[in-house]
Amino acid sequence: MSASPSHRRTLVHGPEPDLVGAAAPRRVLVVVPALNEEATVGSVVSAVRATLPDAHVFVVDDHSADGTSRAAAESGARVARLPYTLGVGGAMRTGYRYAARYGFDAVVQVDADGQHDPEHLPELLDGLATSDIVIGARFAGSDPYAVGSARRFAMRLLAWVVSLVVGTRLTDVTSGYRALGPRAIAVFAENYPAEYLGDTVEALVIARRCGLAVTQVPVRMSAREHGRPSQGVLGSVMYVSRALVAIALGLVRHWVVPAAARRAS
Repeated sequence: MSASPSHRRTLVHGPEPDLVGAAAPRRVLVVVPALNEEATVGSVVSAVRATLPDAHVFVVDDHSADGTSRAAAESGARVARLPYTLGVGGAMRTGYRYAARYGFDAVVQVDADGQHDPEHLPELLDGLATSDIVIGARFAGSDPYAVGSARRFAMRLLAWVVSLVVGTRLTDVTSGYRALGPRAIAVFAENYPAEYLGDTVEALVIARRCGLAVTQVPVRMSAREHGRPSQGVLGSVMYVSRALVAIALGLVRHWVVPAAARRAS
């Protein structure tokens, strides 16, 4: 039996933001993709609001089985609950379309598990003065973020490959902590990939194909509180292989630059 129409809709709770006017100051949307993050999403939203009190916080609940939506709303975020679990890419695509619909000038992605330090939000946003996408890079400074040797090698290899494609030296291409300006919002509202690693490495290839400028700033990140990344040599080989497929897809697919992105340039 097919789901009823009410179960197919993305449910959004909270007041709608005012549409931006031509003379309005820059409006920032912080998008927090979340799946079963009831224990941490509230503190993440509160920390973001403390750092950027004028920003709008938009939590996209990826069909969680716990109280993620309730915890986010109680912390003051506007919440969209997806009817099915789509992954980070699908959740972020929802965020970019929301940003494009309501005329936001900048989007910042912040993980719901507490890995991303909100203190770096102003630095990411400042980088948009000269770039369309600013990545918060774990390995670009003195950040002690620890990963296994095999996984670190895999991440360095991917960074080298993507840097060649993008034309800019990047050290942490799988970081989801990133800020985007209006041209990137317009592109990703239409083209953001939902496949595994598409939301990180393939998205950067799409950015290059659509003429977007990418840079990075060093940030600190905390160790994840839930789950484990791929470990060991075999896991790292699989990780790199899947990432290279994502990069190849980004290179061979046809990407259309939306008119809104051309107008914002």
